[in-house]
Amino acid sequence: MAQQQEPNKNFKRILVGVDDSEDAQLAFRYAIREARQNDATLIITSILEDDDMSVYQALDKNFVKDQRQKLYDHVNEYRKLALRAGVKNVDIIISEGEAGETIVKKVIPAADADLLVIGSLSKTGIRKYFGSQASYMAKYAPISVMVVR
Repeated sequence: MAQQQEPNKNFKRILVGVDDSEDAQLAFRYAIREARQNDATLIITSILEDDDMSVYQALDKNFVKDQRQKLYDHVNEYRKLALRAGVKNVDIIISEGEAGETIVKKVIPAADADLLVIGSLSKTGIRKYFGSQASYMAKYAPISVMVVR
């Protein structure tokens, strides 16, 4: 009888989604601990959500460019925190679209991550009341997902 091998539980590329919600802050702290313990690369992502913009704002290329830059600068602050907390390798990925779908279809493949850490609730939109983004990512992500409450 062939002996089953236990799956590798040491994650090497940890992707964490941040959006300033309390749950996302908890997820970020959890991801930092995991990255330090496993000597893993931490990839921090945040999504510029189109539904948070009016039609006119979305069509204004300068507005979108400014919003992307603000988001990048903000996520870069998370990067600095992770480095100060002892994580050796920290990357950033910024994207646009609906958070759950964008993370699953674009960010995870681009990051080549093996663990996604997310908060259970989002800060933006009506989705924050239903946790549908976390549910979507947990269901459709091609990698392990840790949902932090």
